[in-house]
Amino acid sequence: MTDTRPDEPSAGDATAARSSNGQTKRKRSAGRPTLDTVARHAGVGRGTVSRVINGSPKVADDTRAAVLAAIKELGYVPNQAARTLVTQRTDTVALVVTESQEWLWGEPFFAGILRGASDQLAEENMRLMLTFAPKDGDRSRLESYLMSGHVDGVMMVSSHSGDPLPERLETAGIPIVLCGTPAGHHPLAYVDCDNRSGARQAVEYLAGKGHKRIGIIAGPQDMSVGVDRLNGYRDGLRGHRLPVEDRLVALAEGFDEASGVKAARHLFDAAGDVDAVFASSDPLAIAALRVARDRGISVPEDLALIGFDDSPLAELAEPALTTVHQPTETMGREMARLLCGRIHGEEDGPLVTILGTRMVYRESA
Repeated sequence: MTDTRPDEPSAGDATAARSSNGQTKRKRSAGRPTLDTVARHAGVGRGTVSRVINGSPKVADDTRAAVLAAIKELGYVPNQAARTLVTQRTDTVALVVTESQEWLWGEPFFAGILRGASDQLAEENMRLMLTFAPKDGDRSRLESYLMSGHVDGVMMVSSHSGDPLPERLETAGIPIVLCGTPAGHHPLAYVDCDNRSGARQAVEYLAGKGHKRIGIIAGPQDMSVGVDRLNGYRDGLRGHRLPVEDRLVALAEGFDEASGVKAARHLFDAAGDVDAVFASSDPLAIAALRVARDRGISVPEDLALIGFDDSPLAELAEPALTTVHQPTETMGREMARLLCGRIHGEEDGPLVTILGTRMVYRESA
């Protein structure tokens, strides 16, 4: 038989405990507090607590304050499964990356998107689930998961033309927002920067500095961003009446540095007289810098070089990269904001956001 002293409450007693200074303080019940526990503690009904938790405006301010105080004191955490049954929402958003995990750690562009989206979702009291769906992998399990009510909406990064997943989700009624102009997917909500204009600005700057043989390391042409930046490069050349030559164009398989090394070697082999290069991403520009150095080509003395991103890599490069700034964190925030609006049925505003770019001038050009 357990001996319990009169002045010490047992494990199940939620009354009061006497502190060493004689003051009485509340002691929490053993086990996880429930909705009913909060209701009793606040002196209200169970339904009132539920309405406060779900953000209903039909609760008096003093009652709401009492419930919130009880929740804080008891350490109550709402049961998400039960809440989902009531609201038909999970308060969870999936960020689907259509590349490999290796791409994630080597792509500075994604870090800004992730920061912006995470910050915005936190303000919306939504959770973020990160998942990968490489275009050549088996997506059946992920597709089934996304369509089975486990998430309220989806953001997709790095989508390629011919990818059926965005349209399948949209057709199934899953709110979706793409990062980048859809490549063959219409109509879908998306957020992008003005890639074509940014590329044109870079080439016009090089032409304005007197460069005549301007090459490009372009991104994949099955992605709208790759197509738009290549078209912007051509716009810039035509604006200065410079020739648009195939041998001045090197297509990279991706926007990563390894792809850039192959493309830069091809460009320098095909166009040995190139005097400036616009690279469609900062990692591609870093790759061109490496290849140029290996070949005894000095930047910027022999070759002017411009990237696209304005990532931390650009500032750390030697010489530091002149580049086109794109507001990645703002893009991530806007994607999350637009998606939450779709989830809550607020589709009054535009479902497309295009953000501006600007040149950042450093030592490489």
